[in-house]
Amino acid sequence: MFKAILGKKIGMSQIFTPEGKVIPVTVIEAGPCTVVQKKNVASDGYNALQMGYQKIKKVKNVTKPMLGHFKKNNLDPFKVLKEVKVENPDEYEIGQEVTVEAFAEGDVVDVQGKSIGKGFQGVMKRYNFGGGPASHGSNFHREPGSIGMCEMPAETPKGRKMPGRMGGKKVTVQGIKVVRVMPEKHLLLVAGAVPGHKNSTVFLRESTKKQKSN
Repeated sequence: MFKAILGKKIGMSQIFTPEGKVIPVTVIEAGPCTVVQKKNVASDGYNALQMGYQKIKKVKNVTKPMLGHFKKNNLDPFKVLKEVKVENPDEYEIGQEVTVEAFAEGDVVDVQGKSIGKGFQGVMKRYNFGGGPASHGSNFHREPGSIGMCEMPAETPKGRKMPGRMGGKKVTVQGIKVVRVMPEKHLLLVAGAVPGHKNSTVFLRESTKKQKSN
């Protein structure tokens, strides 16, 4: 079974090891997900499975093309769809459930989510600029400073760090350890923080990087 699943971020907590060490953890309600579609090299150019998560209660809110996509395999419509690359999609069946039992304590995973949106922010909050003197008489407090040359080339270079929208982007945190698996409640406890606000959708998969042995 491939190690990948969609879930919902419940929040953060902490657990204690037998030695008394405190480990901050993020609680994720992972799955169950359903295999919606199989893709192969012959028809699509690559091998993958499409998973569905969170069934949609009001079918009237689903577009006709998406309804046809689900009805093709006699499945209920899902709110979230995600593709996972696998070596041999024929090993899996459409309608097969993917649960947290695919993971075990000690597994290292990558967690992908949408970071919390902060709105329009200045450079001090967005990029951690130092700012100017805070004392009386200064006309330079929270400004970014120079953003380009006045004569040559008389333009602002691309990529200059400036005020703008902060957060609300796809972020992947790599190399997070699975601390506890609770199949009866569909819960995964992973060490540390993961992107996104409470009740946001996250995607977990087996880590793509090799971990250093301790």
